[in-house]
Amino acid sequence: MDNEKSEAFYNRLKVQLIESTPWPSVYLYKFIVPTAVDKIDRIHQIFDNTGAVIESKRSKTGKYTSLSITVGLDGPDAVIQFYKEVGTIKGVISL
Repeated sequence: MDNEKSEAFYNRLKVQLIESTPWPSVYLYKFIVPTAVDKIDRIHQIFDNTGAVIESKRSKTGKYTSLSITVGLDGPDAVIQFYKEVGTIKGVISL
């Protein structure tokens, strides 16, 4: 996703989050990650010390791992910041 498209996406997401969610709130992230210890560890590091609950499940073939991350956040800017940080990891799909 190029910068212009991603900024438009994040701006729309922020508006949706403001309109649909009372803040502070618990937010659920879902990511599909190629099963590689370094990528999964990196996501764990991003959410370290946030009180996040991280559940992982490997695909049938073991090629991918789905991560469901539940974390209490203060507002839409915090939600977007985590998406941007995880987005720097090559091969991660945000759902």
